[in-house]
Amino acid sequence: MKHQLMYLDHGEVEGITNLNEQLITVNRCAAVVKGGRRFSFSALVVMGDREGVVGYGFGKARQVPNSVEKANKDGRKHLLRVPITAWGSIPHEVIGEFCAARVKLIPASSGTGIIAGTSVRAVAEMAGIKNLLSKSMGSTNPINLVKATLDALAQLRTPEEVKELRGVEL
Repeated sequence: MKHQLMYLDHGEVEGITNLNEQLITVNRCAAVVKGGRRFSFSALVVMGDREGVVGYGFGKARQVPNSVEKANKDGRKHLLRVPITAWGSIPHEVIGEFCAARVKLIPASSGTGIIAGTSVRAVAEMAGIKNLLSKSMGSTNPINLVKATLDALAQLRTPEEVKELRGVEL
């Protein structure tokens, strides 16, 4: 079942002032031209306020600093809000998919920490999640893992939201 990521609109993004960025990966690509090799770089950045808002950005440029700057600018367009429990975990178990990457996120008790690979860990830290277990399956491509993690986080529902959707009492 495909889920549509519900990004924050422009007005909500303007209200967030303390966005932090974390560089995940920089890829170098070479195009062979008459004079030799011409390099270009792509950067993947995860950004968030560590209080329930997280997103990613992807930028390409001829120099690394420019690609990181473009990724940061792109990241402000791809922010979403994540429900976090009182003990700093997620409300329920969830599986996110993007292309061949699958990420399973499991809530953890207080004091567990984030047990995840680098890409999933960066997304969880920027979202403000403090206790999480995860398992990534399939592709190990950092870009696809970040998108699969965000897909999983977008599927999370609080008990109040589920109560409202089902029309039952907790």
